[in-house]
Amino acid sequence: MPLRQRLENLPVGQKLLAALLVLLTTVLLVANLTFISAAYWISQESMAPQALQAIGRLVSNPALATEALDSPVKAQTLLNELTSYSPLRAAALYDGEGNRLAQLQHGDRLHLPDNYRHIEAWRITEFRNNQVITLPSPGKPSGHLLLVATSELPVAFYTGTLTASLGILIFSVLLWMVIARQIKRLITRPIHELEELSRQVTREENYALRASRGNHDEIGSLAEAFNTMLSRIEAREQQLKRARDDSQAAYDQAQALAEETRHTNRKLELEVQVRSKIEKKLTGFQNYLNSIIDSMPSALIALDEQLYVTQWNQEASALSGTRLNEALNQPIFLAFEPLKPYLPQLKATVEQHTVERIERVTWIKDDEPKHYALTFYPLMGGAGRGVVIRIDDITQRLSLEEMMVQSEKMLSVGGLAAGMAHEINNPLGAILHNVQNIRRRLSAELPKNLEHAKQVGVELDTVNRYLQSREVPQLLDGIQQAGARAAKIVTHMLSFSRLSNRQMAPCDLPALIDQAVDIAGNDFDLTIGFDFKGQAIIRQFDPLLGPVPGTANELEQVLLNLLKNAAQAIHLRGEDSEPGRIILRTRLNPPWAEIQVEDNGIGMSKNVRKRTFEPFFTTKEIGQGTGLGLSVSYFIITNNHKGQMEVHSTQGQGTCFTLRLPLTGSQLAPHELTQLER
Repeated sequence: MPLRQRLENLPVGQKLLAALLVLLTTVLLVANLTFISAAYWISQESMAPQALQAIGRLVSNPALATEALDSPVKAQTLLNELTSYSPLRAAALYDGEGNRLAQLQHGDRLHLPDNYRHIEAWRITEFRNNQVITLPSPGKPSGHLLLVATSELPVAFYTGTLTASLGILIFSVLLWMVIARQIKRLITRPIHELEELSRQVTREENYALRASRGNHDEIGSLAEAFNTMLSRIEAREQQLKRARDDSQAAYDQAQALAEETRHTNRKLELEVQVRSKIEKKLTGFQNYLNSIIDSMPSALIALDEQLYVTQWNQEASALSGTRLNEALNQPIFLAFEPLKPYLPQLKATVEQHTVERIERVTWIKDDEPKHYALTFYPLMGGAGRGVVIRIDDITQRLSLEEMMVQSEKMLSVGGLAAGMAHEINNPLGAILHNVQNIRRRLSAELPKNLEHAKQVGVELDTVNRYLQSREVPQLLDGIQQAGARAAKIVTHMLSFSRLSNRQMAPCDLPALIDQAVDIAGNDFDLTIGFDFKGQAIIRQFDPLLGPVPGTANELEQVLLNLLKNAAQAIHLRGEDSEPGRIILRTRLNPPWAEIQVEDNGIGMSKNVRKRTFEPFFTTKEIGQGTGLGLSVSYFIITNNHKGQMEVHSTQGQGTCFTLRLPLTGSQLAPHELTQLER
């Protein structure tokens, strides 16, 4: 067993005695070392220098000094006289020229300087006390005596110190024995008595025993606390005996009640079964209600009076991204952060029992803006007050409303077109009729013309040659062609308001597109300064797509409008290394036939794209566009052909218009018809 563990296992009295013995020994050793160190310091710093000074005064007597400096023998004789001085360790005598005449050594031989001039350097390395005494010599240079003090203390000092230490040690041992006896009487014996008493109580289980009070110290307090503990244990034992008696009586009473309890348990079992059935029905009803709430297309959220979530359906989770277990018992502004701005309305609903409605809010969902209508209903009942939030997605409804508004605008455009057509037809007919009359009255084949020319004295052939030289017939041809085009446009405008007279016929879309490209190439050069023929026209026609029912001239007008817009968008790009490109596609996408016109022009911003088909909306400068081209095209596709028209555009990258025309049943493949029926 290690020494430390043995010391820790010693009794308390022995631990105190061992600690006292160690303390006395330590004090004795420290005192002796301190005494020896002090004696050594005193001898070196005080006694040795004084002894050297005394020897120096004796030797420096002029009579002795003069005689000693005469020869080395006399000098050695003088130094030998100093042998009996115990504080002297070594000595050396130097003549007037500084040469060493004689030296004296006690103990181990020291190295002394051979010449007086070396004394200063020697004293730097010598730790013993030393002194240099000047020896005067009449008529001669003075000599010098080097005295070196010893560093050892006298043997008598050590003997006396050892004797005193032994005396102190013996006294300390006697004192330790006296203290040990008192410790045993005052500490160890009372502790042993308490230990024996505790063992006796444990062995006999006699809690009436008591320990003697003893002295008024910690051990006495411990004995008193032990007696108190025994008193309480004795009282507790008596209480336990009474409790055993009472418990026996209670047991007998419990046995009597057991039978009654069994009968009661049978009744409770029946009640529990009935309650379980009721709870199952309630749980099923609650699940049924939850299923109804979760199946609703609107987000429903129930809040308590402090606006903490108590009900949360699946649509609310899908809209907010917060699951049911995360939302319950959370403040609404944490569970559904977009509702935070409406906390005042929610509080007003709870406090004033009024219904609050927010007709339209816009939130971003899946990176797209969605529109919602909010309704706050007060909740009152036995469960307390609160509020129910209903959130309806009105994005589709708003889109339908916008489409209805767009359709109404298109109808107004049709009425406007009919009125304009009637107003334009009269002057346009006069222009075409007058052009025809001018040609007739310049013809040399009519006798009436020749007669009138002869009356005014001119030759009709000469007039015709002049007109040919001035290209008047070409100007008339241009007037007639422009009038014919205007008449055609007026006819189209009139067809917008005469739906009953429109006749659908199968149209070959690739041929129709090629014809529109040819017309665009002849028409756009001078009007917009754009070489349409020089652009890359890429055709991607679906070979599976056959003739599609439609009105050819109307579809041609739509394609011309789209080609014109594509050309202008490419023309507005500015300097660019990429050449202009227009892609024309047809595709069979049952139940639709699709036409796409895609360009790599400047594209549209988001705000412009939203208003693309709005009548009279244009981004062109005043005088360069009416804003009716795309709106009329939209009307032709959606109203006249019952199709669809949409646009996709990215600013700086290009635009793609998609036209969808409905197909008849005979144009669909058998497997496509089967898919549609499903």
